[in-house]
Amino acid sequence: MLALLIVWLSLRVIKLRRVKKVRLGDGGEPELRIAIRAQGNATEYIPISLILLVLLELSGAHAALVHSGGIAVLAGRILHARGLLTESLRYRVLGMQVTIYTLIGLAFANLAYAVFNGLRAL
Repeated sequence: MLALLIVWLSLRVIKLRRVKKVRLGDGGEPELRIAIRAQGNATEYIPISLILLVLLELSGAHAALVHSGGIAVLAGRILHARGLLTESLRYRVLGMQVTIYTLIGLAFANLAYAVFNGLRAL
């Protein structure tokens, strides 16, 4: 689902580049600048989120924890993209909050599993 979100945001940028006849950058077009940032922001946060989710799964975390983390990341990224594209500060802030808090939760969960698995190995 996260890959499809990136594809959709990328296609939006491509479409706007064609409509605005901009080959590189944003051409000074505010709508294109916003679309580029929505795509860029997704490509900045989604990879680290996926890495944390994979590490959590490999650590033996319960599937429900991994899935809920993935759903939270997806929700945060959708909310943020919607906020950027519709210029709704409310959705943008909420999307970032969900994303950041999920990243923090995933990082701590990975640390907890690393400690737990390390102690179990003793």
